[in-house]
Amino acid sequence: MSPEELLKKGLNELGFLYSEDQIDTFMTFLHELKKWNRVYSLTALKTDEDIIIKHFLDSILYLKALEEIASPRHTGARNDRREGLKIADAGTGAGFPGIPIKIIKPELDMTLIESSRKKSVFLRHIIRILKLNGISVLNDRIESLGKRYEKTYDVIVSRATFKIRDFLKKACPYIKEDGWLVLSKGPKVSEETNFLDEVHRQSVMKEVITLPFIKAKRTLLMFQCQK
Repeated sequence: MSPEELLKKGLNELGFLYSEDQIDTFMTFLHELKKWNRVYSLTALKTDEDIIIKHFLDSILYLKALEEIASPRHTGARNDRREGLKIADAGTGAGFPGIPIKIIKPELDMTLIESSRKKSVFLRHIIRILKLNGISVLNDRIESLGKRYEKTYDVIVSRATFKIRDFLKKACPYIKEDGWLVLSKGPKVSEETNFLDEVHRQSVMKEVITLPFIKAKRTLLMFQCQK
């Protein structure tokens, strides 16, 4: 199966529509990531199959959480469209999940937050090469953004290896009122959620999704910050 066919099959399994232009954009992303990776070690994944499944499709899973967050029952009359969401990706690395989310839903406003300078250089390069609009890069740590970015984002997502409690502490200052934090966790998710206090356990939504092809389970955790 070609990389294009693999990506299309995965998107079909997840239920997302796509255009041929979007598939071409992903293939350019794949090519540039592999080329830069030989020098800059941006990711441990090397093969087309691993990158498409464990980076591209695993990132696109987050759109399931964004759909849930943007639904009328969580936004009320205020907003029931994803177009209105201002999103940040904390610890994005080589652009995951932020860039795949942006490719599939170009109407979203996306900020990529990454502390590594070499990865930030790659991110600015790939944004330019892919001709993505409405996406920016902050070369910083989420906890160091400062007052300028307080209460800026509707949603902060992350695939970085944050512990849940650490992520809540670091990211909550930068979330708007009624905003959300989204993490994806693997099979040990219950061990982490058991250590949350009762207030946060009550504020979390969960959605369990199977990653196509490798049948790995991902639990999307959606938190609202407590006042």
